[in-house]
Amino acid sequence: MAEFITDINIQNILNYAISMDASDVYIVAGCPITMKVSGEMLKITEQSVMPDVTKQLVNEIYSIYKNENMIKLNETGDADFSFSISHLGRFRCNAYKQRGSYAAVLRVVKFDLPDFSELNIPKKVIELASLKKGLVLVTGPTGSGKSTTLASIIDTINHTQKKHIITIEDPIEFIHKHDQSIVSQREIDEDTGSYQIALRAALRQSLDVILLGEMRDFETIQTAITAAETGQLVFSTLHTVGAAKTIDRIIDVFPPAQQQQVRIQLSMVLQAVVSQQLIPGVNGEIVPAFEIMVVNSAIRNLIRESKVFQIDNFIYQGQSEGMQTMDSEILRLYNEKKISAENALLYATNKDAMAGKIR
Repeated sequence: MAEFITDINIQNILNYAISMDASDVYIVAGCPITMKVSGEMLKITEQSVMPDVTKQLVNEIYSIYKNENMIKLNETGDADFSFSISHLGRFRCNAYKQRGSYAAVLRVVKFDLPDFSELNIPKKVIELASLKKGLVLVTGPTGSGKSTTLASIIDTINHTQKKHIITIEDPIEFIHKHDQSIVSQREIDEDTGSYQIALRAALRQSLDVILLGEMRDFETIQTAITAAETGQLVFSTLHTVGAAKTIDRIIDVFPPAQQQQVRIQLSMVLQAVVSQQLIPGVNGEIVPAFEIMVVNSAIRNLIRESKVFQIDNFIYQGQSEGMQTMDSEILRLYNEKKISAENALLYATNKDAMAGKIR
């Protein structure tokens, strides 16, 4: 149970969020300041905050992040950036206007990456760091831990291989200190104009590994595939759940006349799709569930021949290669009494089949 804070300033709020291991902080006029801990929303002020207080808090955030002023926020109604507070942590901020008042949502990002085993990231996912080229996608809903998974893979490369890694993010979340590798981290608007501009420039920067924060549009997806074709190892994200939906989403972005060519390209460069969800556990914690598809010759044929709907069966059959379906992983978590039957059904991709297995 969270206690209420009485001295309302951004430093106190963020100190408290870190001490409670919160993932997010919500500053919105008309309701108490709230933080999310293990998926549960906890109010940390006794009273609702008024617009003058939210404006003061957003001003305090901008005073910490001296590289950004409020012009963009006032012109467009929202702004996305990240900032650090020494000895405390890093925070991703989305400041915005709602009902004519200032508001902000802050994502808490700790300085040090936790051990991937503590995050219950499967070893097979971390082993993707050993790939030399191709495209690896980590997918899932917003807030499902995609950035943390990718940061763990990049951290593994950084500590074990001599590479030049370029990350293109909006905004930068995890800071990677140079170790075995050189890590160049570029933030949209701060260091470069767009994902596409930075991605095209990266191909001239003698790199080995690219982390692309998100494949947002046709041009970015097209450039990412081209980068993978030319021998780079490309990691990126999409807001999809499941390998089949991810492949369909990429192909559907292209005009119909180009889609067969894209299927051929994707079948050659795609190395793996990892989908993840965060499911509320029975003990109040958050439990991650992963689907892992490693692209083998059979799956390459399915992509090329537009038979993506059959992929789930091949993932199920590929357990000896380290593959696992989302629903088999959810069923395992349910059988181990880590998640409830209700949540197993809620997060399953095939709810009817899951219902039969639970019964």
